[in-house]
Amino acid sequence: MTQTRDFEGRTALVTGAASGIGAACARALAERGAAKLFLVDVDDAGLAALDLGDCKVVRITGSVADEALWDGLTPQMAGLDHAVINAGIGGWGPIADLTMPEWRRVMDVNLDGAFLTLRAALRAMDADKGGSAVVTASTTGIKPVAGIGPYGVAKAGVAHMARIAALEGAAKGIRVNAIAPGGVDTAIWEGGEDFLKSVEAIGREATMRNMAKTTPLGRFATSEQIASDILYMLSDAGSNITGHVLVSDGGFTL
Repeated sequence: MTQTRDFEGRTALVTGAASGIGAACARALAERGAAKLFLVDVDDAGLAALDLGDCKVVRITGSVADEALWDGLTPQMAGLDHAVINAGIGGWGPIADLTMPEWRRVMDVNLDGAFLTLRAALRAMDADKGGSAVVTASTTGIKPVAGIGPYGVAKAGVAHMARIAALEGAAKGIRVNAIAPGGVDTAIWEGGEDFLKSVEAIGREATMRNMAKTTPLGRFATSEQIASDILYMLSDAGSNITGHVLVSDGGFTL
């Protein structure tokens, strides 16, 4: 089957690009004709390992929560067409047991970092030609899930931030949406103590199957499936969609 080249000649920013959803988005953008990608992640080795063919790639190793990183990068991205605001970290623990440093650790990346990324992307987009951005939120920002307070709160925040940005950017032809995935098989689970204990006891594959039992479809999404949803909203095919939070969760929120 011929691959659609609907991002031919365009430039895009992807954060959290070294693995998971971010890496899947970077690969899909390159395969669909993107001319230049700005990729940001703290994982230098993961960024270096991405093979994106003939696409020109600017790899930036650093935290999305570092304002100085964006101050330096924004001028380089002038004329940006698309942005995938995706970088995030996990956070676990009941609210009553959380320490302030743990709360801030999650907010620093998942909320503040998303704000800095989106702000930079909007500043880099050309009002004459417009652009589009998608923020990675989560179903845990829609449906309360015990034990992941800071993560869920941050994801609820970025979803609403996307809607505000959509309203502000509409007159400039800039569309902003969010995606709220349910369970996705990515490395973010590796930071959870219960997950690691289960992996040690029964293996990763069996652990993922057990976790997916909470989803009506009985499976977690792949990174590539979520990337496909994201690229639809980024692309011209989704040109009438802005201010939307797309739930892609296998029925988890039902």
